[in-house]
Amino acid sequence: MTKQQYLYFTVFSSGMTVLAIELSASRLLGSVFGTSNLVWANIIGLMLVYLTLGYFIGGRWADRSPNHKTLYQIICWGAFFSGIVPLVARPVLYAAAQAVYEINAGVAIGSFLGVLLLFSVPVTLLGCVSPFTIRLAITDVSKAGQISGFIYAISTLGSIIGTFAPTLFLIPEAGVTWTFLLFSGWLLGVGLIGLLWIDRRTARNMLWMPIVLVILAVVFLSLPRRPIPEGYQLLYEKESAYNYIQIVEDENQYRYLWLNEGQGIHTQYHPDILYYGRTWDMFLAAPYFNPGFQPEEVNSLVIIGLAGGTIARQHTAVYGQIPIDGIEIDGAIVDASRKYLEMDMPNLNVIVEDGRYAFNRLAGPYTVVGIDAYRVPYVPWQLTTVEFFEEIADRLEDNGVVVINVGRTTSDRRLEWAMANTMLQVFPSVHRIDVPDSLNTILVATRQPTTAANLIENFQALNRNTHPLLWQVLNDAVANLKETETSDVIFTDDRAPVETIVDDMTIEFFLSGEVDSLAP
Repeated sequence: MTKQQYLYFTVFSSGMTVLAIELSASRLLGSVFGTSNLVWANIIGLMLVYLTLGYFIGGRWADRSPNHKTLYQIICWGAFFSGIVPLVARPVLYAAAQAVYEINAGVAIGSFLGVLLLFSVPVTLLGCVSPFTIRLAITDVSKAGQISGFIYAISTLGSIIGTFAPTLFLIPEAGVTWTFLLFSGWLLGVGLIGLLWIDRRTARNMLWMPIVLVILAVVFLSLPRRPIPEGYQLLYEKESAYNYIQIVEDENQYRYLWLNEGQGIHTQYHPDILYYGRTWDMFLAAPYFNPGFQPEEVNSLVIIGLAGGTIARQHTAVYGQIPIDGIEIDGAIVDASRKYLEMDMPNLNVIVEDGRYAFNRLAGPYTVVGIDAYRVPYVPWQLTTVEFFEEIADRLEDNGVVVINVGRTTSDRRLEWAMANTMLQVFPSVHRIDVPDSLNTILVATRQPTTAANLIENFQALNRNTHPLLWQVLNDAVANLKETETSDVIFTDDRAPVETIVDDMTIEFFLSGEVDSLAP
């Protein structure tokens, strides 16, 4: 391989690493801050700022020091700092997760900006590579356009690989930290080999870089990513393509599914207890808004956002072996739940797929469609629109219902109000239950016109042989029944400002006096 060919290979490797860093950055931050448009805008916008700065600096630097030695030194430093990022970011992200739990706005926002600032040095340095390479590659001005175009082409080709490799393979199989280390290690090797070719002494002087990265990786990767609180035992831990997953058990044999920042419980399980006093329980109450509804009328259920199967387990206990379709996008959650949360009901058909896409491949009809895929700030907009609820209505029985768990704050119900108004564009009635001691509201839409009084009457008419879990849940639902409120916002496939509302709610929640009153 000639020096010119190796120069092109270097550009390819640099372009691949830059995109890999950008996509891995979204996964690194997403475990705490979500993947909303605001997060993506911050990541992409700041990365472009860093690259712009790198292009400017790189061009001037290349004119002042137009030699291969300088270029490969820049690459080595850029690769080294790229490898440092996930190792330094881990404790910062843990502090951010704690701040979210403790509602400490300054630390949460500061950690978010701090992690993004960590990318400023490596991405700016890697932004220097393309203009520097062009300066070195052009020996004949008459071919400047041809060479520049070729360099941008191979850099973009590398970026394509850097886009798909982390997303489709490396992050799911090796995790975010190892993805960073693999790409930075590759690029560091490219830089050191280039230096060996040009200046062996300089290359030897920079061999400390991979040694330091290896030592830091061994130290940091041996530390627990997130300490388990006292009183809990870690049973399972894995980083999947979508989530950082933990399953823990407390001293009372309750098991919990924690995702990402670990402050929300996505599934609860106990071998002998079915009632938890949480949002999943309330899904059992949904069909009883129909007049004169009887337990034997529940024929089928579909759950979008299956997680560890709490809702499916409770419905099976109350209604027997009714067919249940459970849709969960993360196959790693399904595997872990089958092993540690006894999600092995024979009547449960698990579908590992995106919620709306998978639902539209089902025929129905269903008595209940349950959606438990919303959790501020993780709210998939495609599951909030008029068109989506029309698709649900087409798959409901005549007395069918759709029940949704919607997040809110103690003083801000904008998401709930918008969801209620959107559902009312499709369904004649929408009812509201506030889950006690939580920031969750259950919205129930019925295919036929119904009243809240029906729930009360159905509870009073329950047979004494009714399953105790159902009796307890209906008692809770009646006690926490509230009048439905709406706004003038309607979510559609064309315009669904879900993230705007959620981002605004989150910022106000952090910055308002309400936050201080809730902090422990």
